[in-house]
Amino acid sequence: MLSVKKKRIILLLLVVLLVAGGSYGVLSFRGRRHAVTSITLYGNVDIRQVQLAFNDSERIDKILVDEGSKIRAGQLVAQLVGQRFTDAVTRSQANVAAQQQVVARLLAGSRPEEIAEARANVAAAEADVTAAQADLVNAELLYRRQQTLARQQYVSLQLRDDAQRAYLAQQASVNAKKQVLAAREQALQLAVIGPRREDIAAAQATLQADKATLALAAKELADTQLYAPADGVIQNRILEPGDMVTPQAPVLTLALDNPVWVRAYLPEPEMGRVALGMRAWVESDSFPGQRFMGWIGFISPVSEFTPKNVETTQLRSQLVYRVRVYACNPDHRLRLGMPATVVIPIVDNPAHAIDPHPCEKD
Repeated sequence: MLSVKKKRIILLLLVVLLVAGGSYGVLSFRGRRHAVTSITLYGNVDIRQVQLAFNDSERIDKILVDEGSKIRAGQLVAQLVGQRFTDAVTRSQANVAAQQQVVARLLAGSRPEEIAEARANVAAAEADVTAAQADLVNAELLYRRQQTLARQQYVSLQLRDDAQRAYLAQQASVNAKKQVLAAREQALQLAVIGPRREDIAAAQATLQADKATLALAAKELADTQLYAPADGVIQNRILEPGDMVTPQAPVLTLALDNPVWVRAYLPEPEMGRVALGMRAWVESDSFPGQRFMGWIGFISPVSEFTPKNVETTQLRSQLVYRVRVYACNPDHRLRLGMPATVVIPIVDNPAHAIDPHPCEKD
């Protein structure tokens, strides 16, 4: 049997060998990690779509693009029959013009001719009152005379009564002419003062409402023309000229394919090497040897297990993070669903290394 001393020596040698082997393995692994210069991911090309629709209900007059047409932002792609909207703008313009004249008339006040006419009316009413008062004096004298003669029985009572009625009628005429004079004096005063501030404010408010109606009619007329919101390719022409549209009914489907983006999954151990805005390259089997410039635009904050459509037997339980790698696609070569390989350099590739909107330079 081995002595206790020999057993201790053998045990010590085994421990030394195990420690040495572990240290070598760790150093070897670290060396391999530091030797890595890029990360390769696999995924599929994805794009965004815009459903182009009009903002009103009317029949389509023209569609100016076809499926597959490459269009630029701001390009006219379709338009509605616009007669109804044009008539609404014309009517609103006329209402605004009429109300502007009303406001101008109120702000200008009474014309000198109107004030002169009001003064002439007052003078005529004053003359009528003076003449009526003179006739009233004569009618009163006649009545008093007839009343005295009737008491002395020189005239009949009928003549006295007729004189009384004439006197009372002349009194009523004088009172009526005085009322006319008062009304004409009030009209003169109003003509001199001019319109009320409340009337001017009401007319100005009506003018603002008419202008708002005109602006709305002009906007509705402009909305009869449908413009592309961004560069892209017409993916689907859903409706045709003559079809009735509503704001809920898309007319065209626009594919925003520059940039496109690749949906890929980053293994959890590589998270520390990747950051938003890092440079990347996208490759496709359809274009061997060609690289598309890209950058990392999104890293999911939540981990998940490897999706079943990309998992292997070894990766079934591995945690990954979904990433979105954008790629410039000026020639529209990368298409929806196309398998793609993403290469992310990890040397001299800091976060936010890509300028904002790099594809706009293409």
